[in-house]
Amino acid sequence: MSLRPVLLVALGGTLGTAARLGLALLVPDQAGFPLAVLLANVLGALLIGIVAARLPASAELRLLLGTGVLGGFTTYSAFMTGTLALWASAPVLAAAYAAGSLVLGLLAAAVGLRLGRPRRGTLS
Repeated sequence: MSLRPVLLVALGGTLGTAARLGLALLVPDQAGFPLAVLLANVLGALLIGIVAARLPASAELRLLLGTGVLGGFTTYSAFMTGTLALWASAPVLAAAYAAGSLVLGLLAAAVGLRLGRPRRGTLS
């Protein structure tokens, strides 16, 4: 087993988590609503779709960008803890946030896959 893929994911994850922290500092929670997490997850899903469509699964760049950077940028754990924290004060909003995050993430990934596919008649 080569250590190179692990190092690529670790490097990418470091960059992605730092980017997510930067986004959280720029976009603080709005009255307890985890807006930065929502933005990170939806944007990340879009970009992961593009990466998945453009790069073969075996490509080292896909490991670095998709699994590493974007895997570190998106965050399921913060999504869940944010949902639970919101649930304590606004359960209906928390349910809408959870469902909306799922729907927006799926749509963003689908759009990313579509945008990332090479067009017929064009050079990739």
